[in-house]
Amino acid sequence: MRKMFRRLARALRWSMRNRRLVLFALIVIMIAILASCWGLEGGDAIMAAAGFIIAPGTDDGKHVVDGPLTTDATNEVAPGLLLNEIDQQIVKIRPMSTPLDQISRYAGARHSGSMVVDYYNVDTKVTSTTLAQDHEGGSQESTTVRIYATDESIFDATDTILVQGVPGYESDGATESGCDLVLYVVSRDTTNGLQVMALNGYSNDSIKCAVPDIPAGTTLIRMGRAASELDVMSPQFEALPKKSTNYCQIFKMQVEQSTLQKLANKEVNWTMSDQEEAAIYDMRLGMEKSFLFGVKTRLWDETKKENITFTGGIWNQAGKTFHYNGTSLSASEVIEMMRQAFTGNAGSRRKIMLGGSKLIGLISQLDYNRVITAGESVSKWGIDFTELRSKFGTLYLLLSEIFDECGMESNGLIIDPEYIQKYSHVPFSAEALDLKASGMRNTDALVMSEASCLVLRYPKAHMRIIAN
Repeated sequence: MRKMFRRLARALRWSMRNRRLVLFALIVIMIAILASCWGLEGGDAIMAAAGFIIAPGTDDGKHVVDGPLTTDATNEVAPGLLLNEIDQQIVKIRPMSTPLDQISRYAGARHSGSMVVDYYNVDTKVTSTTLAQDHEGGSQESTTVRIYATDESIFDATDTILVQGVPGYESDGATESGCDLVLYVVSRDTTNGLQVMALNGYSNDSIKCAVPDIPAGTTLIRMGRAASELDVMSPQFEALPKKSTNYCQIFKMQVEQSTLQKLANKEVNWTMSDQEEAAIYDMRLGMEKSFLFGVKTRLWDETKKENITFTGGIWNQAGKTFHYNGTSLSASEVIEMMRQAFTGNAGSRRKIMLGGSKLIGLISQLDYNRVITAGESVSKWGIDFTELRSKFGTLYLLLSEIFDECGMESNGLIIDPEYIQKYSHVPFSAEALDLKASGMRNTDALVMSEASCLVLRYPKAHMRIIAN
């Protein structure tokens, strides 16, 4: 009896020290008892309660019971569980050869519910124009005069105008100040030009601060508006988006391998996967050329009795053009090229320049200085670029052999990656064709497809470089 009491006392002390373990054991036993009342085996019920399996007889999951868990077995019993990495594989296949397609894939495509893509662009309001006819200021008898601009619609009442190249005067009205003449727009008449006053004009016998002579062709630059103290309203500013359209093109590539070829001994391990990689590379090269230089149109195929859509390339979508002689390129010309590329469009300060071999060669021959410098290589979007820096912005330079193949080795294209958009009606996909079952051929076949197009949002942020 004493031994039994001692054992019982030790058991009580142990249970007090391990209260949590004892409590968990009691809960598991209770679950097993309750499960037995519901017709489940105790072991299965305990595992189900612990979250390890799905109880038999339900539709919440499937099991692999025979053999190890493999990818084939997983795809058979749980299709969709394993994720495909098609796009990730595509962007790793020779990205330097297809930079435009590479950048658009990294940026991501916007889904299009149709093969026809409509999109809108909004450009900034034009800031300069020229004088349409000479203004003679010698006979001015009023502080207000009328001038005629080539495009008067860019001006409104209360605007100020910088008259480039025409000197203004000091407050005495006789001494040139060294600054350009500035005018104030009093009103705009749709048929009778602009009524303006001079802010820093000259003095004559009749009035002070008259508008001096301004020759035709002088550049007029629109500046800020100037309101009076009692002005509550201002002329309206209007900006409407312009609608543009592009077509998605269906790109396809098919790879086949006969059963005997697959079984044959080979000197090198050339498999279906190697053919797929080569086919994807060739497909991307073709897409790159279409995205750059394609022509937007529809074509009726008499044989197929259906329309085929062709995508328009971004070469013709760019809003600016820079010309050079094609045989030489000086540092001053490169600075002017970068000035035009980075100004007047409110775009990014880092842009991409794709060029043919002759254009890249001419840029490589430049003697760089404090104003324009060649930086180190930089990797972006899986591509290695060379930096070209200036006070206006930074260009990421890359040789594009597509320009050489298309006979444009002296030309190039500057694009703003922030304003390039890919639309995809059918994302890139690879589909196995069962040609054996259909009785066509004893081959393994794979067809790769994509229906997409590229568009330039904000065209003036992009510029063509053309050799004369």
